[in-house]
Amino acid sequence: MVLDDIIRLEKQYYCPVFSRQKVCFTRGEDVHLFDTEGNRYTDFLSGIGVCCLGYSDEGYKDALRGAIDSLMHTSNLFYNEVQSRLAELLCKATGYDNAFFSNSGAEAVEGALKLALKYHYALGKPRRGIITLKGSFHGRTLATLAATGQSRFHEAFRPLPKSFVHVDPKDPGELKDAVNGGTAAVMIEPIIGEGGVSPVSGDFLAAAREACDKHGALLIADEIQCGMGRTGTLLASEASGIKPDVVVLAKALGGGVPIGAFLARGEAARAFSAGDHGSTFGGNQLACTAAYYVVNKLVSTDLMRRVADTGEYFISKLKELKEKSRKIVQVRGRGLMIGAELAPDASAKEIQTSLLALGFVTATAGTNTLRFLPPYIIRREHIDSLIGALETLL
Repeated sequence: MVLDDIIRLEKQYYCPVFSRQKVCFTRGEDVHLFDTEGNRYTDFLSGIGVCCLGYSDEGYKDALRGAIDSLMHTSNLFYNEVQSRLAELLCKATGYDNAFFSNSGAEAVEGALKLALKYHYALGKPRRGIITLKGSFHGRTLATLAATGQSRFHEAFRPLPKSFVHVDPKDPGELKDAVNGGTAAVMIEPIIGEGGVSPVSGDFLAAAREACDKHGALLIADEIQCGMGRTGTLLASEASGIKPDVVVLAKALGGGVPIGAFLARGEAARAFSAGDHGSTFGGNQLACTAAYYVVNKLVSTDLMRRVADTGEYFISKLKELKEKSRKIVQVRGRGLMIGAELAPDASAKEIQTSLLALGFVTATAGTNTLRFLPPYIIRREHIDSLIGALETLL
């Protein structure tokens, strides 16, 4: 179909919730996407941090073909070999004790929050309070919207669940004051993604760990966007030296196939009992086959080192451009999760649209930040081409 026909079909039949760019991609190759008109784009978004291996990994494709040819889905009423093997691989690679698989990041956050509530209930001291950060984003369900620390997502859906308190991610003192005997969990994105690609400081994470330990609350790391090798380590929280009780994953975990997960350790890993949580599709054979391939590739090759090295180069080139152009205010991020905040007289949305016209797929975040989440196999020549285009536009 031609693009105009696709747009017309969507307007008639699809729920109008997305503000889309006027492009429809039909295939991918290496780090490139191709649209209905045959135009080629270099992908610096990877499906919002999802297609971490790019589009030509034959081992990944072979693994999925094998699952399609044998068995894609049964039910969690029965045992599932690849699900168990994936759980083992993730736990051994991260030091957590068990895992649960869902269909999406929002579902995984919901599961982690339920786990925190059940943990305290099982102790005979139920708690409801959840503390998150201003500027955070945790999902689109009602509970994960309430957890999200951005009021612009809340207005149309009030009243939301009232268990959530949002604190300033730059004020460890405010966090410590907020945690008390009624706090079930503190949930933090180690790098705030949708809110502007803003790393949370090690001091703040240490304060969160200390406050949780003092009051018996669980510390949850939402690593849906920053986890699974995106920052150059398997978990972004590794860089802080702080170990959360629960970690939430999705996006890059499946390399393009939808899957979410939460990992738990210690007493938190033993909080759920049969019937406390579940999923029809979560952790089925197809999704777990995809995730097993991705995780195994991350832990058994030098891909994460490559992410760290390429990310360092990318950030250095953006900082060089910042020195040339006053329209870049700040460059933030780690590994291949990078944001370039623009000055008020430059529109990140307009720059994103102009970059797309020049053949570069990017995104925005926060109030006025260009966001880059390329596949882990992006190369320096691709970065140089993007920087050249961005310099011309700025």
